[in-house]
Amino acid sequence: MSKQTKGARAAASQPNSDKKSLREQMGALRNLPRFFGLIWSTSKSMTTGNVLLRLVKAALPLALLYVGKLIIDEVIRLIALTGERDLSYLWLLVAAELGLGIVSDLISRAITLLDSLLGDLFSNKTSIALIEHAATLDLAQFEDATFYDKLERARRQTVTRVVLMSQVLAQMQDIISIGFLAVGLIAFNPWLILILLVAVIPSFLGETHFNERTYSLSRSWTPERRELDYLRYIGASDETAKEIKTFNLSGFLSSRFKLLSDRYYLLNKSLIVRRAVWGSVLSLLGTLAYYGAYVFILFQTVAGVITVGTLTFLAGSFSNMRGLLQGIMTRFSQIAESALYLQDLFDFLALKPQITPPANPLLVPRPIQIGFTFENVGFKYHNSERWAVRHLSFHLKAGEKLALVGENGAGKTTLVKLLARLYEPTEGRILLDGIDLRDYDLNDLRHQVGIIFQDYVKFQMSASDNIAIGQISNISDTDRIQTSAHKSLADLVIQRLPDKYEQVLGKRFNNGVELSGGEWQKVALARAYMREAQLLILDEPTSALDARAEHEVFLRFSELISGKTAVLISHRFSTVRMADRILFLEQGQLKEFGSHEELLAQNGKYAELFHLQAQGYL
Repeated sequence: MSKQTKGARAAASQPNSDKKSLREQMGALRNLPRFFGLIWSTSKSMTTGNVLLRLVKAALPLALLYVGKLIIDEVIRLIALTGERDLSYLWLLVAAELGLGIVSDLISRAITLLDSLLGDLFSNKTSIALIEHAATLDLAQFEDATFYDKLERARRQTVTRVVLMSQVLAQMQDIISIGFLAVGLIAFNPWLILILLVAVIPSFLGETHFNERTYSLSRSWTPERRELDYLRYIGASDETAKEIKTFNLSGFLSSRFKLLSDRYYLLNKSLIVRRAVWGSVLSLLGTLAYYGAYVFILFQTVAGVITVGTLTFLAGSFSNMRGLLQGIMTRFSQIAESALYLQDLFDFLALKPQITPPANPLLVPRPIQIGFTFENVGFKYHNSERWAVRHLSFHLKAGEKLALVGENGAGKTTLVKLLARLYEPTEGRILLDGIDLRDYDLNDLRHQVGIIFQDYVKFQMSASDNIAIGQISNISDTDRIQTSAHKSLADLVIQRLPDKYEQVLGKRFNNGVELSGGEWQKVALARAYMREAQLLILDEPTSALDARAEHEVFLRFSELISGKTAVLISHRFSTVRMADRILFLEQGQLKEFGSHEELLAQNGKYAELFHLQAQGYL
């Protein structure tokens, strides 16, 4: 059973562990000013127009009810008259009511239009903010499950919180409408307002309670929802289709998905059933209070205290206010709940990277004179007691070709990530030309490092864009892109594609073409040649190539980057021996260090593995 599934059971057994109190929901409303600040910055003109239209819309219900009252009273007056009747005033009132109805409809449509446009712009703006902020965070943060939960919750807010804008503006509009309608009710009988409050407060408290429970369930199940999304993806993806068919995994994946989704369904079903039952009971109380007030108004009309027109005005006002108050109370709970979720977005945007530039950063020397020096460097991953690498002390000379060798898990990839300052050493330090790596400008340092990992991304974009990613600022430099492709031999692959450099790679989009593993690796290698970096790192990006092809690629690589510093990682010793020096890692520590000939002469672990691999080719 997965850890996430166990976590789901724990969440089910403790549904109130993340429960938010009414006070916390009220506190979450503090997010609204910041939220509307973002909306205002999205489009000042649309926001202003939306607010003004809603102010006009808020006054229309009272105007329509009052004109309706005048029409009824006028009709009754005309019926009581004998002789010739003048209907001009009646038709004027009807025309006024028609005009108000048309204006109300047009304003409603204009508000809906502005809500839609402004919502789309806001969703785009927050999505961009999320992407840009995520790029500032550390690689180590992305490798933490808790961080991913925050990221997932924040990602959902970029599209699901757009409705919050409409809800808050509608709330303001309804409150203003109630203010107008309340004047009429208070003038007739203030007790009607108290009856209204009695009618809606129980429903409001019920909605608040169940919103707390809904938020608690949703938040506690974030890891499980991510697992469900993952299972849904790998269960129907071009990237996993071969393995799923070969190993007949569909039943396993669907069963696992059903287990998690059914557990969530049962928890959610229990919650929504109780919400429906209690909601019906509390709504019944409100209905009884409304008709009690309605009977009172009827008695007043029959007794001749008020006119029939006033009856319709008061009944309409009371009914409208009851509906508006219920809407406000219900919407308030929804707004408070949305504000709680909105906090997830702000919490993510408030995350700070641990790797930050110094107050007065230095630029990387051009050219690098001495090279990189590791001084007793150690690194542990988050929530891990095991050292990934430790006690690393060595010097990578400027212009040197260094090969990293070791079994899987020896710390080779961790070392190069430390070198590119994607990770910060847990202990020790790394020097560049005698100065701590932390003292250099972070962006400038990474600009001077070109790195291609074994698990490079196969971007579902054009071949040209896939190569330009190595130096995205030169995406329009066709000559540089084609030159890089020529250096990596990717041009031979691209020339066979229907649309050449404009051909979309991968099968996700229409007319896309999938490449073989070796072809993809040549495209990925072209990214390294795009970069005018002083340090180039190849972390087993040629693993899909056979030994001869990899040897030719590395030989070509060594020739083309003459004068630059390079770090190569490969399991093939025939390739590794081309490096100037070889660093052999074992369980995260430096085991042997020297040239190929020197390490063979030592007759240590490197020599043993080299001879074992050589026998495999005999």
